[in-house]
Amino acid sequence: MKLLVTGGAGFIGYNLVRELLTEGHDVVVLDNRQSSSPLQDHADALYIDGDVVDPPTVVGRFDMIFHLASVASPPRYLADPIGTMRTGSEGTRNMLERASSDAATFVFASTSEIYGNPMVHPQPETYLGNVDVTSPRACYDEAKRFGEALTHTYRRQGLVQQTRVARIFNTYGPAMDPHDGRVVTNFLVQALSGEPLTIYGDGEQTRSFCYVDDLVAGLILLSRTAETSPVNLGNPSEMTINDLADVVARLVGDTGRDYRTLPDSDPALREPDISRARTVLDWDPTTDLEQGLEKTIDYLRSLPS
Repeated sequence: MKLLVTGGAGFIGYNLVRELLTEGHDVVVLDNRQSSSPLQDHADALYIDGDVVDPPTVVGRFDMIFHLASVASPPRYLADPIGTMRTGSEGTRNMLERASSDAATFVFASTSEIYGNPMVHPQPETYLGNVDVTSPRACYDEAKRFGEALTHTYRRQGLVQQTRVARIFNTYGPAMDPHDGRVVTNFLVQALSGEPLTIYGDGEQTRSFCYVDDLVAGLILLSRTAETSPVNLGNPSEMTINDLADVVARLVGDTGRDYRTLPDSDPALREPDISRARTVLDWDPTTDLEQGLEKTIDYLRSLPS
């Protein structure tokens, strides 16, 4: 198939493109390079520099569009909140229009952040969320919520026949930008540099970390189903940030901890209910956290200093 991957030069996109190329697909990447992976582009994919908000002309017809374009790093989307919201709204509409004109399947990469600071735990797809629209973080959360709503609307109106929505939970692994501000890279880079780990709040907030290869496998499986409802993709093994710091200390060395003020609207809990993914996709993450972190450590050590 001929596939378009928006955001395909970013962390998850890089790993997705690798797998799609391995399967023999013709892959075109559209990316504005705002949050590219530090790894070199895949030689067998065609890369087009451009923004989904004002996309360049991309010739040809696509069978499927994976729409991943959006910064996902909190420091980066907080630095450009209006741009983040335009990507999720205008950019998503532009890509849905392209899917409509090409009669392509549209796969939307949403996020666990649409659940906000949840009142239901773990979070199933039926939970409507608890997002504070007045908070700074809402620029990302609401952009993704709007993108989901727009995707479902295009399908209901018959403009795009086939749509898929993946709600992606915390993901880590090789190809991450070591300075993107997310907790796994923060901890590993700090530990490898002999610096104390920065922990916000008391460190008892929870996250569920999914290795990127597992996430990509789920995303590809979802693209091949007829499932139109949102599907959570993430690892249901919940842990506190303090627990993650303990694991990093075991793997790299104990460099101490630096506790700081918790950012506004930082979710206290995050754990996916993946019952739907297990039923519809026959999917479960298989990579143990320590195994995945060791691979990520090896990747970070391989980068030029």
